[in-house]
Amino acid sequence: MSILKKSMILLLAVATITSCSVVNKVKNDGINLFTIQQDREFGAQVAAEIDGNRAEYPLLDSVRNKEVYAYVYKVRNNILNSGKVQHKDDFQWRVRIINNDSILNAFCTPGGYIYIYTGILKFMESEDQFAGVLGHEIAHADLRHSTRQMTKLYGVDALLNIVAGKYEMIKQMTESIVSLKFSRDHETEADQRSVEYLCPTPYNAAGGAGFFQKMENLSKGGKQFEFLSTHPNPANRIEHFQAAKTDLGCLGTQTYKNEYQAMLKKIDTNQGPIIIAPPIIRK
Repeated sequence: MSILKKSMILLLAVATITSCSVVNKVKNDGINLFTIQQDREFGAQVAAEIDGNRAEYPLLDSVRNKEVYAYVYKVRNNILNSGKVQHKDDFQWRVRIINNDSILNAFCTPGGYIYIYTGILKFMESEDQFAGVLGHEIAHADLRHSTRQMTKLYGVDALLNIVAGKYEMIKQMTESIVSLKFSRDHETEADQRSVEYLCPTPYNAAGGAGFFQKMENLSKGGKQFEFLSTHPNPANRIEHFQAAKTDLGCLGTQTYKNEYQAMLKKIDTNQGPIIIAPPIIRK
């Protein structure tokens, strides 16, 4: 065994002991062997794997869709500038849109690399719904749910392989991140944090409930959603969003439905040579 690997194992053992002491104090926090810096590095590796796989993840050209990306970044900035995002200055919070109308999903890697499918963008009806869902995904990274799950599923071996830059492990982890099924506690935490992010803004802070309400209504009409097979019951989540908004005394009421619908009409899915511009810097 190399000196580097021995050192890593010793450091991880110390981290595990330290994490355990924290777990006893913070409800549902869980053990996380990854540091903030490793979240950033791991997230960058996952993002590079996704960005390089255009067959599976066809990114929407940000030059053809300049106004759409500007709109999405504006909503992101509203959330980040709420004063409630713990790792606002630690993570990238870069946004990419995946051109696939058949997938109703969004996800955020460790380190804040956000991916949104056109399918979910077109499913939602207003900006507050989008902000609620985007806040939920930001919360998963802010609360470091993915690396907590990686620690639980793969333990020390995962971190050692990622640190060593082993491609097959990174590819496997990328697939895990994209399809990761979070625990009910993690989903509830992310829903709660979404409301907290939106509460200081003009948005209806329970905007995320609108997305689940539409899904529940369509499900009652017989429509099937693969999304529901990996996520908790929408009815419970709708109730949680609304209750959290009331408990926190959130006063925002804006939905910005017209602005959102205008943005949707600008989505250009005709792809020439894909050009992805640098992320828009938050102000």
